[in-house]
Amino acid sequence: MINKPIIYQLFPRLFGNYNETRKHNGSKEENGCGRFVDINERALKAIVDLGATHVWYTGVIRHATAAYNHPAITKGKAGSPYAITDYYDVDPDLAKNEAKRMQEFEALVQRTHDAGLGVLIDFVPNHVSREYKSLCRPAGVEDLGEKDHPEWAFSPLNNFYYLPGERFTMDKDLQGYEEYPAKVTGNDCFTSHPGEGDWYETVKLNYGVFYQGGREKQFDPIPNTWIKMRDILLFWADKGIDGVRVDMAEMVPVEFFAWAIAAVKKKHKKFLFIGECYDPNQYDSYLAAGFDYLYDKVGMYDYLRGVTSKSWPAKGITDQWMQHGDRLNHMLYFLENHDEQRVASGFFCGDGRCAEPAMIVAATLNQCPVMIYSGQELGERGMDMEGFSGMDGRTTIFDYWGVKSLQAWANKGKFDGGKMTDAQRELRAFYQRLLTLARDDKAIQKGKMYDITYAQGEDFDKNKQFAFIRHTKGETLLVVVNFHDREQRIKVRVPNDAFVYLGMDESPKATATDLLRGEKIPLALTADGTIELTLQAWKGVVLKIR
Repeated sequence: MINKPIIYQLFPRLFGNYNETRKHNGSKEENGCGRFVDINERALKAIVDLGATHVWYTGVIRHATAAYNHPAITKGKAGSPYAITDYYDVDPDLAKNEAKRMQEFEALVQRTHDAGLGVLIDFVPNHVSREYKSLCRPAGVEDLGEKDHPEWAFSPLNNFYYLPGERFTMDKDLQGYEEYPAKVTGNDCFTSHPGEGDWYETVKLNYGVFYQGGREKQFDPIPNTWIKMRDILLFWADKGIDGVRVDMAEMVPVEFFAWAIAAVKKKHKKFLFIGECYDPNQYDSYLAAGFDYLYDKVGMYDYLRGVTSKSWPAKGITDQWMQHGDRLNHMLYFLENHDEQRVASGFFCGDGRCAEPAMIVAATLNQCPVMIYSGQELGERGMDMEGFSGMDGRTTIFDYWGVKSLQAWANKGKFDGGKMTDAQRELRAFYQRLLTLARDDKAIQKGKMYDITYAQGEDFDKNKQFAFIRHTKGETLLVVVNFHDREQRIKVRVPNDAFVYLGMDESPKATATDLLRGEKIPLALTADGTIELTLQAWKGVVLKIR
């Protein structure tokens, strides 16, 4: 297993789309759509050069779209990638030749591996599209719901939950769509009339939890849904996928994951499971079930965002990593993904450069994996009014669209940055230096960390600066970041305790190299001594001390 995965998330639908029409609520024909073949060797090499170890291909598995599904229960023309219609198929939109779409995806997997990158895709275990029907399931595979008893509200033999005697309705025109009895909606909405704020395009999968009966767990014998979803995981693992990001993991019983993960890892030992989990009270249970990593959203993400955009005190970062104890290196750090607002949006901080200190912390603080979302490295603002997705500071997951910053970098498939602005070049260069450092440096990959923020005096603003040391045999890194919007002259104290804990030697006459800029400065690394530094606004340093 890689010590510190560096994950690059991308939507093939958006990533390889060079169409610049960008018509509001436009069709695939009008606005274009990226395909598997558009993620070529040049693109993959550029992602490797950026510092990534894995690519998370989002929206691969076939899901509801307006072209194939009822528009009233489809979000946007392109549809939600989390409303799966066939777990054994890939999205036809992403194929050059629709009839050979799976072969094209398999070729992409091979290209990605040839480039030296691991492949991650989504696994959505909690819900499927209201119109789920697998047309591509292997011979002998029973479809979800195929042998359900809809007259039963609940049975561990059923794949779905039902509302007997009730017809599915909504406050919109459902002509041509019939669902009787109504199925329970994906966000645990036990009503036949879900609202606009519900996950109305999805239905909840039944893992043997009797919600109407006080959440009684009926797991013996093994529920039918467990078997079918395990087999789906094995189907994709057998295709060479290196891992899955598990959507809304905490909405599925942890007992299922303990059983299914063990089955997958028995056959594919290095297969990664990354859980989208937002309840810290459940972290230990899901890690014990076999998850390799969990989102650190309500902890580190929320706090780094607060420090960057809401003037939260930087010293509070210490509390965020300390709360995890032994599970620290199993938490996934990020500043962006498809669910969150873009850093450069008007809803976050308005300029991608302002997140540089937060990104330095996320990438170098410990052995946690770190993830970026395609376009983040270019300062993508996500301030478009695409269609179903309004102007909310996010890049749409529901619409056909061309992302301006990605198009500038891709340059019609050359992936040479030929149309980027100077600001985009500068920001991407920063991400490249930082992420390759996080991927390749042994102190960041394997070394111990000692947070020295607590030990700082009056010449160090703990509300705006943060500092720590990464150390392994033969290498010491001092990391200091500045969340202030002005240049700051500071003094960093290195306490004696850091030397003791890290087994670090003093260096009274040392030379430090800033690994982010290549600058060299003389300094003295001594117990309880201080190091004077000038930090630019919204910047940081990673000093390798020799």
